Amino acid sequence: MAKKQNKTQRIKALLSSRPELTAKEVAEKLGVSANLVHQVKWQSKKQVKRPSKIIEAVQEMKTTLDALDKIKDRPKYRLASAFDDLVNHPPHYKAGGVETIDFIEAKDLNYRLGNVVKYITRAEKKGNPIEDLKKARWYLDREISVRENA
Repeated sequence: MAKKQNKTQRIKALLSSRPELTAKEVAEKLGVSANLVHQVKWQSKKQVKRPSKIIEAVQEMKTTLDALDKIKDRPKYRLASAFDDLVNHPPHYKAGGVETIDFIEAKDLNYRLGNVVKYITRAEKKGNPIEDLKKARWYLDREISVRENA
């Protein structure tokens, strides 16, 4: 035995099977007010899952970067994906298959020299390459100064 549908369910069913019908036509067919049909349509639109503005912005940035990738001699940047671990294993430190921190620890570098390596290895992968290279130079100059004064 079929369960009896309420007015809202009947409106939704008719609209899904015949989306071309106007609110007035649906109201006449079902014997309900056009206002109720408009309310049901409005509620249905409200419930449609839309991507958030952040997701739309990221998609737009990816499209822009794809277009920029076609320009010659442009450094390659990669947007982090939702699957990247931005705290423990950021993508700009994993390039080349060796994570920067692993290299620094393997070579037993001090803080200043570790930062030199860090800024050099990420220079083309994050933000402003010139700024990163200047930071690397600052740490290298400081290490040289410490050793000269020792």
